[in-house]
Amino acid sequence: MQNFPYKAVVFDWAYTLVDLVDESDNKAFERIYQTMQGWGWNLPEYKVFYDHYREVFELMIHQSRSTHQEARFEEVLKLLLLSHYKEKVENEKIRELLREYYEEIYKPRKVYDETIPVLQELQGHGVRLGIISNTTNPDFMKDYERELLGLSSYFEFSIYSSGVPFRKPHPSIYEIALKRLSVPVEEILFVGDSPLADIAGPQAVGMHTAWLNREEAPHPEPIRPDYVIHSLTDLREIRQ
Repeated sequence: MQNFPYKAVVFDWAYTLVDLVDESDNKAFERIYQTMQGWGWNLPEYKVFYDHYREVFELMIHQSRSTHQEARFEEVLKLLLLSHYKEKVENEKIRELLREYYEEIYKPRKVYDETIPVLQELQGHGVRLGIISNTTNPDFMKDYERELLGLSSYFEFSIYSSGVPFRKPHPSIYEIALKRLSVPVEEILFVGDSPLADIAGPQAVGMHTAWLNREEAPHPEPIRPDYVIHSLTDLREIRQ
């Protein structure tokens, strides 16, 4: 990447750097339900508890698409416990449940084969790297996931929608990255797989964009990425 034209690259997370593989949450939720039962908590039967959780969480996720305010699993869990368990739950118990839930969720995830070689090459040429990710996961668990998958050492910062007021494509989440980097916006490239969140959103604040189109999807009119790539390795070919 001798002639790579950008001083900084900001990446999306899911399906850009990491394949989520399996997004089913039933096993993870059953794990924390069993933990709560083991603590002696008097809860409704599993299906009632799980169905209530899915109803609330799906509504929050649906609303987040229009308000850009992130749905947070942590808040859904607290609401469930307020609804079904009459005693106050300590924050440390909540964190323990979150750890158990997300440890199960993260088990199938895999880093794409080209991710680390490309990050190493960019870093080796002095390109600064960051992450902006839409996620319902709490910050401390996303940090754990990044460590678990061996990606922490490559990034100066990670900005998660669960930890800030708004999710992509709201401009405020990209503006945080601009302040962290303190380089001219035209020297920053955003890379991701979502035309709205990773192309239209960053372009609205002045970033250049590379749409990662692994599946050869149709061009997302009227959105116009600066570059279209089919693998992260294609970043090596970018020239202004």
